[in-house]
Amino acid sequence: MKRLRVRNAVIDKSGGAFLYSCSITHTRTTPLRNQFRYRSYLWYVDLDDLPGPPRALADFRASDHLGGGPDLRSNLDAYLATEGIDLDGGRVRLLTAARVLGYVFNPLSVYWCHDRSGTLVCVVAEVHNTYGGRHCYLVRTDENSRAKVEKDFYVSPFEPATGAHYTMTLPEPADRLDLAISLHRPGEAPFVTRVQGDRHPATRATVARFTLRFPMAPLAVTARIRFQGVKLWIRGLRIVPRPAHVSQESVE
Repeated sequence: MKRLRVRNAVIDKSGGAFLYSCSITHTRTTPLRNQFRYRSYLWYVDLDDLPGPPRALADFRASDHLGGGPDLRSNLDAYLATEGIDLDGGRVRLLTAARVLGYVFNPLSVYWCHDRSGTLVCVVAEVHNTYGGRHCYLVRTDENSRAKVEKDFYVSPFEPATGAHYTMTLPEPADRLDLAISLHRPGEAPFVTRVQGDRHPATRATVARFTLRFPMAPLAVTARIRFQGVKLWIRGLRIVPRPAHVSQESVE
């Protein structure tokens, strides 16, 4: 693959790696109102051409994501095969947080999966909870990049694992990133998470700047989520027991 040298990073003609400086908002309206917003950054990478900055600052490990194989691409292909999908070598782009100084936490990673002709076949939304569990949702978005999927994973200690559905809006990132996931239960207002951001080429200077601006970003995300959980518990929100999670083939 022909490459272009852009400042002090290596980026390929087909798009390369990018960083998004993000604003992430969580809004709960029932039974208690709670909203919090924080800033962080996410990587947008090609699974067949992962970037190679210093691993202390950005490490992309297959073990941090779905499957148990040697690399992210083969693990994703194995998962899609269980769903009857073969991309035939088509391109896959991943939005995720990298491991920083040995630590990673990804509440949501999103894979946009294309076939060899470049057509978007499906989207995979990979969700991690703070208990070390993970689950993948296979999403087939419409012309507005929206889809509905049944909830089947314990994420919040205040929400049952089932009996609800998500509305996901997952357009492929461009200059702007704008994703939204809403949790719906009968008779209740939705719980909404929104991720918005601006794109930056993943130069070494940008990686260094973001690392300084958001030190230990994955650990900070975990701390914020746990802090909000403690606040809601103090305010009287009931904790729902965590059920055993049924592993997905090629995922856990």
